[in-house]
Amino acid sequence: MKKRTLRIMLLVAVVSLGFFSCKRSSSNSTSKATGWRIDGKDGGFTANTKYKDQETAPGLVFVEGGTFTMGKTQDDPMHDWNNTPNQQHVQSFYMDETEVTNLMYTEYLYWTKTVFPPEEENYRNIYTGALPDTLVWRNRLGFNETMTTNYLRHPGYAEYPVVGVNWIQAVQFCKWRTDRVNEAVLEREGYIAKGVKTDSIDATSTFSTEAYLTKPSETYGGRIDEYQGRIAEKSNKSSKKKNDDDDDADADDAESKNVYAKRTTGVILPEYRLPTEAEWEYAAKGLDGLREYNNIRGRKKYPWKGEFTRSGNRKRRGDQLANFKQSKGDYGGIAGWSDDGADITARVKSYPPNDFGLYDMAGNVAEWVADVYRPIVDDEASDFNYYRGNVYTKNKINEKGETVIVTEGEIKYDTLANGRIVARNLPGQLAEVAIDEKETYLRTNFDKSDNRNYRDGDVSSSRFYDLFSEEDEENGEMDAKRMYNAPKHLVDSDSTGMVRQYDKSNSRTTLIDDNVRVYKGGSWKDRAYWIDPAQRRAFPEYMATSYIGFRCAMSRVGSKSQDRKSPRK
Repeated sequence: MKKRTLRIMLLVAVVSLGFFSCKRSSSNSTSKATGWRIDGKDGGFTANTKYKDQETAPGLVFVEGGTFTMGKTQDDPMHDWNNTPNQQHVQSFYMDETEVTNLMYTEYLYWTKTVFPPEEENYRNIYTGALPDTLVWRNRLGFNETMTTNYLRHPGYAEYPVVGVNWIQAVQFCKWRTDRVNEAVLEREGYIAKGVKTDSIDATSTFSTEAYLTKPSETYGGRIDEYQGRIAEKSNKSSKKKNDDDDDADADDAESKNVYAKRTTGVILPEYRLPTEAEWEYAAKGLDGLREYNNIRGRKKYPWKGEFTRSGNRKRRGDQLANFKQSKGDYGGIAGWSDDGADITARVKSYPPNDFGLYDMAGNVAEWVADVYRPIVDDEASDFNYYRGNVYTKNKINEKGETVIVTEGEIKYDTLANGRIVARNLPGQLAEVAIDEKETYLRTNFDKSDNRNYRDGDVSSSRFYDLFSEEDEENGEMDAKRMYNAPKHLVDSDSTGMVRQYDKSNSRTTLIDDNVRVYKGGSWKDRAYWIDPAQRRAFPEYMATSYIGFRCAMSRVGSKSQDRKSPRK
């Protein structure tokens, strides 16, 4: 009996030892490749094995990706033929819950004016280039001066969507927002000290996310070590104690050193950006509310269920579900319960959200998206994360092999076709150049830097197979053979000031070129036809209106969904 008991005890011990051994070998702190520790305790390779999920950045809502029919699903009385149905798939991403408001944009203007004072000649065009065009409200036969002088800055319009912002300004706002949010994240996580993002910051010591990840020691004008956070202080205390215990330690090891967050750390958020056209349309349709298992039951003409613009909900029956122009001379309806509550733009969140929790995906203001406009969406070339507008660049490297960071004396400005001057880069950011044959050699997925014209019916599908021949270039015939030969307005400067040269050619056949961007959704100024998410229109990227705004998006890294799946979901 004792021998049997002893055998059972030995068997239990062996099984337990095997269990704990297996558990130890599968620990997240041990490399599955080498068996070495990867938690940094041995002083070797480190990795963030405790990373769980991407946090939702300020202002954003998670949109789980999937497949959908992009393009028209209803009648097309305009006969544009620019939104024929095609099946697309988009990855999961995040999108602003509301359109960017006047309050959000004036915060950007305040920061820009503080860091780059327009009183200084070198910075004047940075601030003026970011200012919205408030004159978009004027009408030759209408009295709109109240909006011209008040709409952007008056607190009564603080939570209204910003307008008068062109596509280029919207992109620059997204870049600024990326840096400010990541700066706050680094402060929260202890990589930089509290208050750094507001104290002692000027044009020579700004923060750029990409510059921080590439050359962290040169962030804040090379003074980042002066702004150490609690993580660096804790690390330095630990190093100092170790050196105090080791009499042979080098003196250099005892010096105070900063600890930088890296992309592998997992705390740096991806960039804010404009959504692609496919992402915007997918998010606006909100088809998740029509799903039945893995099928879509029914169609949506608008971001909400049903074929009408008024609510059928018992509590809100008869209320308009969006802010749009209802008929000629009718921008809101008869005053009273049936009014949509707005004549121009409306306060964000004035109407119910769609199934993704996004507000004003129809009406209020139309919205810029990232894509360059072409009459076709080439789903044969790409049906995954479709986007036209890729211009690939790389970091500029100097003669010493170092990454170049823009200084205050190297700011580049672009003069747009309408004469407006905007900053192409800002001090503290990485200098970028177009990619070359080093990146494209023997590749099959891309072969040049600028891909805006790829498979758009221009060069590769034109009967002029020798479009760029030397003979055409010498004879000046190259421009005449282009399919998208839009007007080319030139702006230059001389001793007398700015000189504008308008293109008066009679041979132009289109307004489409590489500087025309898509905008989606209807606005307060549009009829109900345009609030269908499938509709698409275009406008020059350097121009602004009183009815186009924007919202930001952010890519999701990691898993496709936030929650575990179940059939009922």
